[in-house]
Amino acid sequence: MTTSAGSGPQDGAPWWRGATIYQIYPRSFADSNGDGIGDLPGITARLEHVASLGVDAVWISPFFVSPMHDYGYDVADYRDVDPQFGTLEDFDALLAKAHALGLKVLVDLVFAHTSHLHPWFMASRSGADDPHADWYVWADPRPDGSPPNNWQSVFTGPAWTWEPRRRQYYMHNFLPQQPQLNHHNSEVQDALLDVMRFWLERGVDGFRLDAINMAVHNPALPDNPPAPPDRPRNRPFDFQSHLHNQSQPELLGFLERLRALADGYGAAFLVGEIGGEWAEHEMKRYTAGESRLHSAYSFAFLSAPQLSAAHLRETLAGWNGEPDEGWPSWAFSNHDAPRVVSRWAVPDGTPLPAGLALALLIALRGNIFLYQGEELGLPQADIPFAALRDPEAIANWPHTHGRDGARTPMPWRHDAPHGGFSEAEPWLMFAPEHRAHAVDRQEAHSGSILHVCRQLVALRQGRPALRTGSLEWCDALPPLIAFDRQAGADRLRCMFNPTPDPCPAPLLDGWRPVLRIGADAGPQVLGPFGAILAEPQ
Repeated sequence: MTTSAGSGPQDGAPWWRGATIYQIYPRSFADSNGDGIGDLPGITARLEHVASLGVDAVWISPFFVSPMHDYGYDVADYRDVDPQFGTLEDFDALLAKAHALGLKVLVDLVFAHTSHLHPWFMASRSGADDPHADWYVWADPRPDGSPPNNWQSVFTGPAWTWEPRRRQYYMHNFLPQQPQLNHHNSEVQDALLDVMRFWLERGVDGFRLDAINMAVHNPALPDNPPAPPDRPRNRPFDFQSHLHNQSQPELLGFLERLRALADGYGAAFLVGEIGGEWAEHEMKRYTAGESRLHSAYSFAFLSAPQLSAAHLRETLAGWNGEPDEGWPSWAFSNHDAPRVVSRWAVPDGTPLPAGLALALLIALRGNIFLYQGEELGLPQADIPFAALRDPEAIANWPHTHGRDGARTPMPWRHDAPHGGFSEAEPWLMFAPEHRAHAVDRQEAHSGSILHVCRQLVALRQGRPALRTGSLEWCDALPPLIAFDRQAGADRLRCMFNPTPDPCPAPLLDGWRPVLRIGADAGPQVLGPFGAILAEPQ
């Protein structure tokens, strides 16, 4: 097994342009001390596996001090490691080993809100005379005592919670335990820049910025209008168009401050998570030019219920390399979305073959994210209500999928308790159906999805057309998905059949397959769920 990570672009582009980045959800990756919770030493011990995939970098979800109401996305101390995950020294060891293996390390920063137990909020809630009084979003009640406007939180109803110490409401776009920071206060921005500086000084290579378009609100606090009537409604949050609690123009100034700081440390990489109604527009605004984010990604594929040529074409259409255009990133799975092979299952419920999904992902123009277990073809785990840990899933059961099914422990050894993740009962149940996908079983079989994943990533790393080239759609009849990637003389035709039936592929005439996924159905036919990447003969 090789343990060398991706070699980066060959055309002088920065390392992150076209990069393949592997996401690690620490609680569920590897437990080193037998307490049932994944930790930083566990990640360090398994970094050879990550490097063997040929990826360029790892993104590690939050490991900071936290009461874990939202499992780390409620930060109580940005500058220290939660004892469940280890120590700062453990992080330094992880960083050193990753760098020795050729892997960059991205830290997940949550800058829209903190935990309600963060010292800043504890001070802010104590009274309007505290120096931190204006560090969060506070508002007086309406005359009848109700919240100041109609804003709804993503998880649990109104985006306002009453605080008796101040006799005011505070805002939270997510849980009540995640109070919203007031980015209109320059002291808040300064403090967050200091947080980024702290991790840059430790040697990290960049940051994923969580829910960054939800960091700034409209200070006038007007009501949000109703959402269009055709929008699905599973939560109160879905009933509104979120004009005022997110996506405010003042955010651009903060992004430019972040970029200026990052550029002072050897151009550390910044990628933003962008959700919501205007995600594509905001991805472009937040990455335009050379003074904002390097890249951003949306939920365009993470929330898509099925794979189709029309959706792919619509999503990628706006990223053609126009002047001053930013650089996109794409993910098919992550810790917030059902795993792609289950979400894009065929009509009879059979999971989409993982090889097809991986081949399509590595062929996209932009950066790509691989979520832990995606290289194993893991399906979404079936978690009964009694075993749920995700507050969103519990609050909205059974009308949303929840996130626990994508967060179950990583299966390392098929014959070990809890799949080799831990010697103790895991914090979240181990999915027994994942034993058959365990790393040790797949290492032993050359045709496994794990080996296919390595081949696909290596192809992306070695072909400029895939890493940084243009994307041009081919004229192909549905359901066939077909496009060309090209960089200089390097050109590849990428074709995908998302159906269980053979599909004619006349566009392959004159092309020589470089890599084929699925059964060989003939020179101009794609087999069921097949994929071909081909070069001109």
